[in-house]
Amino acid sequence: MRSPSYSVLRTRAPRFLAVLAMAAGALAAVPPAQADTAAPTPAAKPYMGWTSWSMQSSKYPGLNPDGDYSYLTEANVLKQTDALAAKLKKYGYEYVNIDAGWWRDKAWTPHFDRYARQQADPVRFPRGMKAVADHIHAKGLKAGIYLPVGLEKEAYDRGAAPIWNAPGCTTADLVYADLRTTNGWDSAYKLDFAKPCAQKYIDSQAQLFADWGYDFLKLDGVGPGSFKSGENYDNVADVAAWQQAIAATGRPIHLEISWSLDYGHVADWKKYTNGWRIDTDVECYCNTLVSWENSVDDRFDDAPAWARHAGPGGWNDLDSLNVGNGAMDGLTKAERQTYATLWAISKSPLYTGDDLTRLDSYGLSLLTNTEVIAVDQSDAPPAVPVTPSDRQQVWAAKNPDGTFTVALFNLADAPAAVTADFSTLGFTGKAAARDLWNHENLGTYRDRITQALPAHGSRLFKVTPHGQAVTWSGVEAEDPANTHAGNASVADCSACSGGKKVGNLYQGGRLTFNDVVVAKAGTYQIKVSYISGDARSAVVSANGNGSTSHKFPSTGDWSTVNTVHVPVSLKAGANTLTFDSGSGYAPDIDRIDVPKSS
Repeated sequence: MRSPSYSVLRTRAPRFLAVLAMAAGALAAVPPAQADTAAPTPAAKPYMGWTSWSMQSSKYPGLNPDGDYSYLTEANVLKQTDALAAKLKKYGYEYVNIDAGWWRDKAWTPHFDRYARQQADPVRFPRGMKAVADHIHAKGLKAGIYLPVGLEKEAYDRGAAPIWNAPGCTTADLVYADLRTTNGWDSAYKLDFAKPCAQKYIDSQAQLFADWGYDFLKLDGVGPGSFKSGENYDNVADVAAWQQAIAATGRPIHLEISWSLDYGHVADWKKYTNGWRIDTDVECYCNTLVSWENSVDDRFDDAPAWARHAGPGGWNDLDSLNVGNGAMDGLTKAERQTYATLWAISKSPLYTGDDLTRLDSYGLSLLTNTEVIAVDQSDAPPAVPVTPSDRQQVWAAKNPDGTFTVALFNLADAPAAVTADFSTLGFTGKAAARDLWNHENLGTYRDRITQALPAHGSRLFKVTPHGQAVTWSGVEAEDPANTHAGNASVADCSACSGGKKVGNLYQGGRLTFNDVVVAKAGTYQIKVSYISGDARSAVVSANGNGSTSHKFPSTGDWSTVNTVHVPVSLKAGANTLTFDSGSGYAPDIDRIDVPKSS
């Protein structure tokens, strides 16, 4: 649940808390289901739709005239439903998701039924939640609803409230005797699943939503994550209970959990849910819906580690895609396209929080671009960076048909050129390129594509190789011919190609590969295999010349190896290649692979 006071935590605290935590340690759209008809398995593809929270949380003039978060009303939800059906449904958008506050009045006072279950506020939703779902279904769409994790404090009712369909159970029988709190705002009592009544309570909530006809549930404030840690905030048992309860209803209900979930529990999120938020709210809680710095740009750092975990049944949720309303979005046109590009190549759910009744022509073109939507909904894996996480980046994914989806990003505050070198995709020579945003075949390129991009700009291509596969020459980091400086040392590594790595590259730690041989001089894209539980930088140089600092994306943990390509200028014959931590912390290095020609 998000109240005005809780929103302060979500708007200001997440980045501050994240810094403290680091200091302390780290298409084809699924056809819409009609009401009361058997639906496909949830989350076969990333879901698409609309959510209410972006407009609820904004201070844009006119959005919340009756006070903060007052936008959420039945009338507004139905208006957006009708607009979604008219403008976006044919492109695959199908969910209408009602977010926090549907059971709270405009002073944020909650309503519950006699069984401690949330009940619609009669002013916001005068006909109740079933009538809203019925309207959504009548448009051929799916209905989504929201809850915070745990037993809300106001529902406790001195422990005396009975639980529906659970004789002998009251709210006192759901929670710990000390009434310990949980969720990202400490707004609820933690459920004790050693007590059978706790599951019965979740069962009762799930059945209520199924009876109302809802197809989607967002469970919010879930931990570990939501900027909380510790036993009180471990809600894995809650999430498992919700999965069990939803299955028992017999209604396919997509279960999405939020927010900024702990990567260390990704196996649990994949086991029990259909999607998980990987980051804090994208909304800026300001006089627009979002802003570039708070926090669209954060996803470029946070998405790579999660990419390998997305697939049918469960997806990495980057949050709402607010690119349709121009000035209200708070972004430049270039930023809006870049925002949409990252969401699509990451195979994030595509759900917008824009006012669908006021989409501008550019925003409508972004949200309805069939080739970009197809990237999101395809069978290809999510794209990942093939270059370091520097200001200019290249992300790519190999498609089942052998083509590549390639995105170029300029994250700098000034225009810059960005180059996709084909060797980073694993081939050299010619390739055909198609511009997906502009539906334009660009012809044939040799070895690379270079584009001049505006500040925060992007391009998105389909690249069809016509060249030869790259052949590589590999060198293990632990090779005895290499030299170490500072604390750098060899360590065991079960995930690494040779069973070992070089780590402890910090505060002057340095690894030098001493015999990097190439046949001719040139700039080579060196493939670096590394491990890094957080994003770390290393200064890379060849033969003591041209040192450049590169940031390596997080691999999510210290047992996963990822690769990026680093450009270095080499001379013909033997070269040295050094990875220097400087005054900071560098990733652990598994190996390097050198193309046999530049």
